[in-house]
Formats: sequence, C-alpha cells, structure tokens
Amino acid sequence: MTAVDAAEAGPGRGRATRPAFALLGSLQVTLIFTLAAVAVPLPEIGRRFGLAREELILLSAAYGLTFAGLLLFGGRLADRYGGRRTLLAGLLLFGAASVAAPLAPGYPPLLAARFAQGAGAALVAPAAMAVLRTLFPAPPAYRRAMATWGGLSVLGATAGNLLSGVISALLSWRWAFAAPLAVTILALPLAPRLLPVDEPRARDALHARQPRLDLPGALLATAGIVAVSYGLVLTDARPWTSAHVLGPLLGGGTLLAVFPVVERRTTDPLLPPGFLRDARRALGLVATALTAAGTSTVFVLFSLHLQQERGWSALSASAAFVPFAVVLVVCGRVAGRLVAWRGPGAVTGGGLAAGAAGLGLLALTGFDAKIPYGYGVLPGLVLLPAGAAAAFAGAAVLATDRVPAARTGLAGGVHNTAMEVGPTLVLALLLATGGDRVSLAVAAGLFALAVPLLRLARS
Repeated sequence: MTAVDAAEAGPGRGRATRPAFALLGSLQVTLIFTLAAVAVPLPEIGRRFGLAREELILLSAAYGLTFAGLLLFGGRLADRYGGRRTLLAGLLLFGAASVAAPLAPGYPPLLAARFAQGAGAALVAPAAMAVLRTLFPAPPAYRRAMATWGGLSVLGATAGNLLSGVISALLSWRWAFAAPLAVTILALPLAPRLLPVDEPRARDALHARQPRLDLPGALLATAGIVAVSYGLVLTDARPWTSAHVLGPLLGGGTLLAVFPVVERRTTDPLLPPGFLRDARRALGLVATALTAAGTSTVFVLFSLHLQQERGWSALSASAAFVPFAVVLVVCGRVAGRLVAWRGPGAVTGGGLAAGAAGLGLLALTGFDAKIPYGYGVLPGLVLLPAGAAAAFAGAAVLATDRVPAARTGLAGGVHNTAMEVGPTLVLALLLATGGDRVSLAVAAGLFALAVPLLRLARS
C-alpha cells in the first residue's frame, strides 16, 4: 500500500496498515497454498497408506469441501462477532489441524485433519476480508486493497503446486504442512497486536437489533455445497450416471434449491435474497469463478501432461510453472493501479480477454509433445497469468464494492465461495466435454463470452 493508502486508512491507522495488510495477505495465500499442497505428493501418500483411487480423491478434496461449504456461515460469523475474533478462532482450528495432519499415522486421521483445516480456513478467509474493511474504511483505499487482494488466491495456488513438487521430490509429503503450520504459529501472536480491535458490530440497515444466525440456512447451504462438490469430484473416477455421482449431485442440488425458499421466509437470512441482484457484484463473482477455474484446469491438465506424455519428473513439472508464477506476481502489482485508472469492469474484461487468448494458445499447441515446451506451452503459461492477475484484481473489487459494513464478512464469504466452488464445478464440466484440448478450448470460449458482459459493470 502506498502512502496515500495509509493516509486514507483512517485516523491513527496509517502506520499499522502495511504490516496488518501483509499479515492478512500472507494468511490468504497460505489458505490457498494448503488447498493445493497435497496435489503433487498424492501418489506418494497413496502408496504409504495403500489407498484406492476414490480414497485419494476424497483426501485431495476434503480441505476444499469444508472450506467451500462453510464460507457463507463463516462470513456471517465475522459480521456478527467481529473479524478479528473470528479470524483468531479460525486460526486456532486451522493450526491444530495443521499439526495433526503431518503426524497422522493412517488415512482416517489424515482425512479428518484435512476436513478440520478446511473448516478453520472457512472462518479465516471471510474474517480477513472483514478486517480489511476496518483497516481501509475510505472507499478508494478499500478498492485498492481489494484489487491487490484479488490476486493473492491464485498466487497461493501457484505456490502450492510449485512447492509441493519440490517437497515431494526432496523430502516427504508430511513436509507439505510445514508452511501452513509456520504461518499459523507466527500469525497467532501477531494478529492481536497488528489487527484493529473489533468495533461494536454495525446494525444491519434493515434491523434495529443485531441479526441472528440463520442456522437452518447455514445447514442447507453447507450440506448442499459439500454434496454437489463431492459428486463433481467423484466424476474423475466414476461416470456421471453412477449412483455414487448422481446421489450427491441430486441430493445437494435439492438442498440448494430449498435454500432460497427458506431464506425468503427467514427474518435474518444467511444470504439475503437481494444480495446477488447487484449486476456489478454478480459479474465480479462470475469472473472470479471463471478465472479460478481456468487457472486450476491448466494446472491439473499440464501437471499430468508433462509427467505422463512428456516423461517429466514431478520436480520438473513443477518447475515448468515458474514463469507462470513470475508473471502473476509482476502483473498483480500492476493490476491494482490499472483498476484505479481504468475501473474494475474494464480491467476484468481485459484480463478475461487475455486469459482467453492464453487458454486458446495452450489448447492449440500445448498438448503436442512434438512441439518443445518453449514454443508450445510457455507462451500460454505467460499470457494466461497476465490475464488472470488483471481479472482477479478487477473482479475482487466488483464483488465487494458498495457492500454495507455490516455485511462485509458475508461479501468475503460469497467471494471466496465463488473462488472455491468455481474450479470444482467448471473443471468437472470441462473434462466431461471431451479431451484435454477440447476442455481448454471450451474454457477459452467461456472467458471470451464473459468479456462483453463486463461492459455492464463499468458504471
């Protein structure tokens, strides 16, 4: 953050703003890093515990299932009890699970630890965004903070994919939990010192009292998201017509269909019916979900392609994404300034257009093993992150702008839900369309189709 940002952060807050933002940003990167950290060492874990394919799939998805499923509830807890309080509670749970996971003697305790990590992350992520609003109460400074925040998740995913390959090659899968554990140990004593004390909870504009927690809505949303996500994850191992896939999909879909009916009859709904009617917010969430899905699809497909088709080692496959990470970091620093200059709608649209071009290049040449990496894969791995950095920056502002202070945690929960559920949903649908090349071509088309819609968000 610049000196201007510090000045706009509010009286007495400017000096502490930068370290507080650095702490919150580090936590966001760590939460997404943890999501991706077991992806590459998964085969080693399977050999260690003698796991079947479906057990590996569940282990890989466990963190994301509880993370995505509980985000809305975590956001409302942050709105009710305060961002700092909720963040500290989530950190305690996340840290305890990060201790249990590497010490797990077998599959059941490791699976339980991954579920618990995701539950802790679902409290930390929206709470961190609620604290951001307190740090940056002035709208211009808050928009700049959110533009920077938008790229942190994909940076965490990139770091997770890169470092998990290095760790699995040089050490053991158990060391994949060292980073989240170290960050948690550092954050727990720093958070009370650096983060502002929770202010008295702002009353919801529609209520004269503090809103109640919508437990029925939380149960429906959590169970529905978890069931649908689990069903989609299983499509990797079973056909769509399988009872193992159809059961969770239909059950979860039914719960999510009942959710808005219950919400309309609830005095203090978990997700107020009008919250997603704002065109800017809805477009920001769609752009977030698409961009997260596109980048995660590329990681999955090319990690497999480089190892299975080109014969690369896990370490070499991870190294192939170093240019992706470098471009992402560099463009992420520029994207925040672009949002302030051109507006979030224009920057998001430009980012999606660049991302579509990158995905199209990868679809055309990336899977041809006869074309060297430098010509066939690298150009797409440079263009895609450049677009993703811009799209994430602009979409984060669109998704959280104009949100009342009393619903900042909710906005954070919804934004993170789009980022977590988007890859699961879109990846499963893309892989069902055909081969790897077709999947990326369809993803490029979806990016391109979203670009004209962003004109609606330029006001």
